[in-house]
Amino acid sequence: MAYAPTRRVLPGFGLSLGFTLGYLSLVVLLPLSAVFLKTATLSFDAFWATVTSPRVVATYKLSFGASLLAAAASGWAKRCGR
Repeated sequence: MAYAPTRRVLPGFGLSLGFTLGYLSLVVLLPLSAVFLKTATLSFDAFWATVTSPRVVATYKLSFGASLLAAAASGWAKRCGR
């Protein structure tokens, strides 16, 4: 008994998934792995000096402050029904 070939809902899904994963690995994972490899070569004292420098602490404050503000705005919008 021969079955009719099934038609897929998303034609070309395998190709687009492969392209997406390849692009993700080039743009995100490659630089992120370079950061971890560079960090692994530092001593603990050098790592701690880098992580606690005033410029880096200012970026932490900016990043976490913006995230907190975005979360508060999202919560306010959900509470007000918007």
